[in-house]
Amino acid sequence: MRITVVGDVLLDVDVEGRAERLSPDAPVPVLSVDKRTERAGGAGLVAALLASDDVEVTLVTALGSDSGSDVLRRLLDSSEGRGRLEVVAARYDGPTPTKTRLRAADHSMIRVDEGCDEIIAPEATDEMIAAVDAAEAIIVSDYGRGLTSNPRLREALSRAGARVPLVWDPHPRGAVPVPTAAAVTPNFSEALGAAGASGTGIPAASDAAASLAKAWGVRAVIVTLGSRGALMHAPDAASGLPHVVPAAPVMARDTCGAGDRFAASLTVALASGASLAAATQSAVVAAGRFVSQGAVSGPAASFDGRMLSVPTDALSVARATRAAGGVVVATGGCFDLLHAGHARTLAAARALGDCLIVCLNSDESVRRLKGAERPIMAEDDRRDLLLALECVDAVMVFEESTPEAALRRLAPDIWVKGGDYVAEDLPETAVLAEWGARTVTVPYYPGRSTTGLAGALARVG
Repeated sequence: MRITVVGDVLLDVDVEGRAERLSPDAPVPVLSVDKRTERAGGAGLVAALLASDDVEVTLVTALGSDSGSDVLRRLLDSSEGRGRLEVVAARYDGPTPTKTRLRAADHSMIRVDEGCDEIIAPEATDEMIAAVDAAEAIIVSDYGRGLTSNPRLREALSRAGARVPLVWDPHPRGAVPVPTAAAVTPNFSEALGAAGASGTGIPAASDAAASLAKAWGVRAVIVTLGSRGALMHAPDAASGLPHVVPAAPVMARDTCGAGDRFAASLTVALASGASLAAATQSAVVAAGRFVSQGAVSGPAASFDGRMLSVPTDALSVARATRAAGGVVVATGGCFDLLHAGHARTLAAARALGDCLIVCLNSDESVRRLKGAERPIMAEDDRRDLLLALECVDAVMVFEESTPEAALRRLAPDIWVKGGDYVAEDLPETAVLAEWGARTVTVPYYPGRSTTGLAGALARVG
């Protein structure tokens, strides 16, 4: 697969250190610098993410005439990933747009922008047009610097969008998307601004998406909603209704680059033949995973283009909780038919710490424990029901009959069981002692059981 990324490349710089005192000449923190990291941002980040996904990438952009452009070329040439990244760039006279974040203890203190507001007007070269014409899918990563306003380039993009998936990630100062775009992906504030609208939540996102789809004449507008997922409006959809894809809960301090990850993953999925709704779900999953792994500040998050359900990501949740100084709580079981006893136990367990991870017996594990007629529900459905509960942060499915191996991987601080258990019945108690974790019980609610519920349902049937 070859994807062409068209857009503005920025130089992103993270300056990280410790802020442990105030300046004597002003009430501002002093940053003692430990590390400086440079990376390609904007369309450059999208291209690098795709390269890490084992995608053949051509980046169509414009580069300045200063030392910053030399740094960007070096960063792009050395971009990690199994795919190949080719740069096709026009030149312009002017500085490289640079965004510098000063960070302490994983928190941004301030961002300094240099040259980011300058509008450029480079000519579209024959090589740039050829790269667009040869694309199997296209992402336009517009950062408002004028590249996507070039008439010749817009004509090529409009032509390409009629034959291959074209995703347009817009910018408030950028050009209007071409009408052949398969999807335009503004975030919530960008959507409201472009639509000249106001409001909050899903109703405002839905109204803005419908307004923009009509104004731009595109096939779909997908408004990204951060931790709430994404809302898709496709005028030709059979239902005629907005489609919302919720995001799994993610513990994260840095979300920088999540929109780029969303657009890249959406394009990969569309190019692989997925429907727009399925591609949107894949993109929400990939963006959530990217953020949970530290976003641009963490390891590169790759995405293989498969259609995924909402991820459990239990190990990432546990790591993030510990990194923030929190308490990791876990519990386990088959959860074959969720009932009120389960819900009360899970809620009580979540109240004991900062995240709750459920260790869930796989289908084969349940069969060994309960017999050939169980489970009643397959593990995917049991996992999804658990994740739908607000008190459950993640699910880890294990194949063994007992959860000792899963617990060693997860290393929770607290292991919770219902009040009907005693220590002698729990082989995992000895395992938890290996790292000083505790086993506790929470109140047991008699009369609520999966066997009883299944029997009652059978009698009704």
